[in-house]
Amino acid sequence: MIAALAGLAGLAGLAAPGCSSGSAPGVTALQRIAAQRAIRTEVEAAYDFTRSSGSAPGVTAIQRIAAQRAIRTEVETAYDFTRPDVPGNLMALYAPTGPILSASGGRITTSRDSLRAGIQAFWTNVGQNMRDAHVEWTAMHIDVLAPGVAVMTATYRIPHRQPSGLPHVIGGAWTAVFVLRGGHWYIVDEHLSDNPFAS
Repeated sequence: MIAALAGLAGLAGLAAPGCSSGSAPGVTALQRIAAQRAIRTEVEAAYDFTRSSGSAPGVTAIQRIAAQRAIRTEVETAYDFTRPDVPGNLMALYAPTGPILSASGGRITTSRDSLRAGIQAFWTNVGQNMRDAHVEWTAMHIDVLAPGVAVMTATYRIPHRQPSGLPHVIGGAWTAVFVLRGGHWYIVDEHLSDNPFAS
C-alpha cells in the first residue's frame, strides 16, 4: 500500500523530499508541499499500530483487528454445518467454566449444561432435518471494548430444504459478549432473536 501511494505521489509531482521532485504541470510549489504533508500524515496515521483505535481506550488498532478476525473466524467455523459434531462445534464457542447467560425465545439460560441441552435439542429436532443448510452472515459488527472484552452483533439467515424438499429459510439477530481466556475468545453472555419473516 505504501509503495502504491508513493507511486501515485510521484506521478502527480508530489514526491516527498529526498525522492523524485518533478512537479506535474499546473502544480504550484505550495500545492505540492500541502499534498505531501497530507499524504504523509494519512499514511503515518494508518500504520501507527500503537495508537488507540478510537472505539475504546486502551485498545490499539492491532489488538482490535486481531480480536475481530479471531472472533469472526471462530463463529464462522463453529457454524460450518459441513463439519462433524455440530452441537460440539457450537458449544466450543462458550466459556468452558463459569456462568453463561443466554437469552432467547423469552427465556434465560444460566448454565453451560442447560445451554448444551438446548443446542442439542435444536440440532436433533430442527438442525439435522435441514438439507443443504448453510449460514449466511448478512451483517457482523465486532466492537472491542477492552483488550480482553468484545461484543459481536450479527444478523444471519440459513437457507435450506425441508425434508419434503421445499425451500425454507430461518434467520435472526445475535448479540454476544466475548472474553479472552488463554488465547481464545469465548462467549459469556448472549441474546438471540428470531426473524419471523425470514421465510
